[in-house]
Amino acid sequence: MRRIFKTLLAGSAATAVLGGLLLLPTEVAESADHLDPPNRTDAGIDTTPDVPADIADVFAWHSNGTVKIAMTFAGPVATTAPTFYDRDVLYKIHISTRDPGTTDEFTIRARFGRGEGANDWGVRFEGVPGVSGAIEGPVDNNLEKDGVKARAGLFDEPFFFDLIGFRETRSFGEIRIRNDRNFFDGQNDTAFVFEIPDANFGAGVDNIEIHGQTLRFGGNL
Repeated sequence: MRRIFKTLLAGSAATAVLGGLLLLPTEVAESADHLDPPNRTDAGIDTTPDVPADIADVFAWHSNGTVKIAMTFAGPVATTAPTFYDRDVLYKIHISTRDPGTTDEFTIRARFGRGEGANDWGVRFEGVPGVSGAIEGPVDNNLEKDGVKARAGLFDEPFFFDLIGFRETRSFGEIRIRNDRNFFDGQNDTAFVFEIPDANFGAGVDNIEIHGQTLRFGGNL
């Protein structure tokens, strides 16, 4: 497993899923749950869920003059599960830098492609702020172009949730959430991660809105 937060890049057509919305900086953040929409991605409802197209979360934060963005999907799954790469899914990260935040100034598009070998996969990123052309290369590798760093591959599930504490809170009517119990501990996600210089978003930009989307070719979600 790889930790997504210790280092962003460790050495190691129809609208589908709204993965999350984050404002930087902000007082409010909204995000969708894993397995949304359930009639397409929840194995308890559909015995053949569309795992590669299921967005888990979208994360964004700022530090040291760069914006870090991560979109996780195809999880959470056990560490023994295979990585879910699908060349028939188009992934989008929508970025708005101006009010009202409902139109894109930038749209990052990501797709996987398969090589000659059974496990030979590559990734192509287009529309990355400040990048001329595409960033492309093998998965599970740090890729860099025009000062932007990017990676696609398997990561340790970064989301924290104390499910036991949540259930106890509802039962007893008092907060029972603990920071030493994590329902998602020991599970993986597939993810795209980016580290993008502030200047790439434009002069004077101090708020950005981000949400994720998946589109499946040949079958609408």
